[in-house]
Amino acid sequence: MIGQKSGVVSAFDPDHDGKLLWQTRVGKGGPLGGMEWGSAADQERVYVANSDVRFLLDGTRRLNSNEGGGLFGLGLSDGKVTMQVPPVACGERDRCSPALSAAVTAIPGAVFSGGVSGFLRAYSTDDARLLWEFDTARDYATVNGVSGRGGAMDGPGPVIVDGMLHVNSGYAQWSGIPGNVLLAFELGQP
Repeated sequence: MIGQKSGVVSAFDPDHDGKLLWQTRVGKGGPLGGMEWGSAADQERVYVANSDVRFLLDGTRRLNSNEGGGLFGLGLSDGKVTMQVPPVACGERDRCSPALSAAVTAIPGAVFSGGVSGFLRAYSTDDARLLWEFDTARDYATVNGVSGRGGAMDGPGPVIVDGMLHVNSGYAQWSGIPGNVLLAFELGQP
């Protein structure tokens, strides 16, 4: 399975010379649309984050704070959307988009998605309910004393190992919120 900037997720059969099994459109697509980076999977679904970044039509190249985004879980066997999280609008936050441009990460029971908004969210793989969120777009006291600031998340997704979640925050490309931090969270027990 692979998601593309076109907004289409495709599944191919490696045992039959890459025969197309299914295709599902989850986004409008475009140069900054569709799936920008990696997806994740469990035994039932593939999880993809839709970017669909849009700019205001006023010539300023400012991000549209109301359009773009969405997280989808598609059935491995048929590509049907079985889980969907709608985009979360930014309100009045400057340099913000609801686009989910970063790669997603899945662990048993949860899928993590970081957005251009600066929010990192975890959703239940059972019913798409929000389990946890953290606004990374803020100042931080750092271990090395260098001024630290979180911002937009784009490119790599969270890395989870040995009960810790690590994620980078701050991406000014395409008018996103700049920043320069690597954050580490300890995962709690249910």
